[in-house]
Amino acid sequence: MVLTVVSMACVEFFLVQGAWTQKGGWDTPSLSAWPSAVVPRQGHVSLQCQYGGGFNNFTLYKEDRLHVPILQRIVSRENFLMGPVTAAHAGTYRCRCSHRHSPTSWTALSNPLVIMVAGFHRKPSLQALPGPLVKSGETVILQCWSDVVFEHFLLHRKGITEDLLHLVGEPRDGGSQANFSIDPMKPDLQGTYRCYGSVTQSLYEWSAPSDPVDIVMTGQHGKPSLSAQLGPTVRTGENVTLSCSSWTSFDVYHLSRDGEAPELRLPAVPSVSGTFQAHFPLGPASHGGTYRCFGSFRGTPYHWSDPSDPLSVSVTGNPRHLHVLIGSSVVIILFIILLLFLLHRWWSTKNNAAVKDQEPEADRRVNREDSGEKDPQEVTYAQLDHDVFTQRKITRPSQRPKRPPPETSVYMELPNVEPRLKVVSCP
Repeated sequence: MVLTVVSMACVEFFLVQGAWTQKGGWDTPSLSAWPSAVVPRQGHVSLQCQYGGGFNNFTLYKEDRLHVPILQRIVSRENFLMGPVTAAHAGTYRCRCSHRHSPTSWTALSNPLVIMVAGFHRKPSLQALPGPLVKSGETVILQCWSDVVFEHFLLHRKGITEDLLHLVGEPRDGGSQANFSIDPMKPDLQGTYRCYGSVTQSLYEWSAPSDPVDIVMTGQHGKPSLSAQLGPTVRTGENVTLSCSSWTSFDVYHLSRDGEAPELRLPAVPSVSGTFQAHFPLGPASHGGTYRCFGSFRGTPYHWSDPSDPLSVSVTGNPRHLHVLIGSSVVIILFIILLLFLLHRWWSTKNNAAVKDQEPEADRRVNREDSGEKDPQEVTYAQLDHDVFTQRKITRPSQRPKRPPPETSVYMELPNVEPRLKVVSCP
């Protein structure tokens, strides 16, 4: 039994050695990064070294520390986890492995893997020209721009760890830019793209990633239908809902407005008529536009159908409830005016009462007598003291006689209506 086990081990060892000999003796393993070779600062990345079966020793090297293993936490026999990542982790890596029966015999070094660390500069901007929706065979340009002067730009597609696109930055408006051309468009080129920028002094240290741009290839399925529930013409303020439907069992519908990237998406649901549809509520109408919708499946999120026929939505007139708003505004204004009038009356009454409280009793009595309405035929007589008009020196009131002599009295008739004056002299 022991001899059998030893024999099998020897056979396995020679088979492996024979396989190495047939492939040239020392085949190179493969080194890859997951989820991406572009790692955000303080993030984590897993480096995987692969080379067939029967190997249990894997070593990771960095080119600037040649033949000196980088000690990292090993997730499994061939996986190395790095993080939190700093600028010191950026660089080119390789790996190699050995068989358990010959621990001193190593394979050749693997392919080089460049680990880039992002987050050292402000993020650039990325846009698709003429747009992110592209038909098969067409050309799309991904333009990466920044107000920072970058010497290099990097275009990265989600899920791809190799064949990253590099371009030299060109001056633009005090900053720099690079135009990445995808020509022609093929199914294996659609996906989510981001771009980065770097300076010459730190080729492994990149900026923060740009906002993502989804490049979608259209025309993979038949077009759906698009309609407006209230019709293509609505009044200002009315709620607008667009319905996209198809006999094809799409999983998701996308709504696009001309001149804008499609941002609205809804799951498709079966209807009673047998179609699959989705209703897009756009809210109160303020301005019109031309819309199209697309259908797609979950398994191929970047493969969309042909666009639906364009639907032009126009907004005209005033809202139907405008008269209600105007009526409410008028009532509110009238109420405010009435309130101000009542406050003015109350304030005036309060001030008059305060003035009366400050007058002497005699003055208030005279005022009450004077306030009564006079007969228009009533004659008013004024008694004039003759001495007062003839004497230059006015006698003090205390030295005057209480009852003036009859012969010095003069009366004036002052009628209220007719402007006449009757003077009566008493002898």
